[in-house]
Amino acid sequence: MSKWIEGIHYYLNKEGLVVLTRIFHLERGYCCGNGCLHCPYDYEQVPEPRRTELLRQRRQQDDKKDKQ
Repeated sequence: MSKWIEGIHYYLNKEGLVVLTRIFHLERGYCCGNGCLHCPYDYEQVPEPRRTELLRQRRQQDDKKDKQ
């Protein structure tokens, strides 16, 4: 991936920080282990116990979306 496109590969959050999207991660092809918000690899490289906590948080967010 040579060029990042805003809205495709990343966006800026309320604080002005860069957030990498699911598309960015899929194009990169692996989990970096940093616990990225949109990691499509279930945080496979994130060390425990942080990995379990991130997965729990993601499930909670998904449950909230399903109830809406």
